[in-house]
Amino acid sequence: MSSRGDQVALSYHESCLRLSDVELLKGPFWLNDQIISFYFEYLEKMIFRDEEDLLFVSPEVTQCIRMVSEEDVGIFLEPLRASERSFIFFALNDNQIADQAGGSHWSLLVFSRPEMVFYHFDSSHNSNSDICRQFVTALKRTLRCPKAQLRTGDCLQQSNGYDCGVHVLCTVDKVTQQIRKAGKIEGVKSARYDVIRGKREEVLNIIIDLGGRIN
Repeated sequence: MSSRGDQVALSYHESCLRLSDVELLKGPFWLNDQIISFYFEYLEKMIFRDEEDLLFVSPEVTQCIRMVSEEDVGIFLEPLRASERSFIFFALNDNQIADQAGGSHWSLLVFSRPEMVFYHFDSSHNSNSDICRQFVTALKRTLRCPKAQLRTGDCLQQSNGYDCGVHVLCTVDKVTQQIRKAGKIEGVKSARYDVIRGKREEVLNIIIDLGGRIN
């Protein structure tokens, strides 16, 4: 990585984006943990700052939960008051290495407490389905939902090998819109291709609006 790529593009609450991260948004590149974590934090701190019933769990915390025993899941979720939240968003990654970023595919898991359902949205033919089932099993004790069901959500399928992270961001938007409209996730429609195509530029503009650099 070049020294220029190491320069900070934006510091936003707990998120730190570097120019090398921002370059991923210019595509066609796979989005990393930092970009998705930033977007989750933006939603939490800006868009839904007055809505305590929504929780956006960072990809880093999600990865840690995947790598610990079921008994230790609470170490990560209890400080976030997860058991009190109505809707909890997780970005799932197929990375199997506990102490480093990586992987090749993102999908979105959302827990709806009002419905007692976990919804899994996967833009690549449910390729993260096994990971998702294991993760849901690990969550149920801490989230106090032993009988919650796991359902496959309606998800637009990606047309390339690198836009899974973009699909996650757009699906989060669709799910939160449905929650605001109906108070539940059931009935949510998948994002459209034109929305997927425009999402990278939208996030770049958010970074600029927050005082960040994109070049």
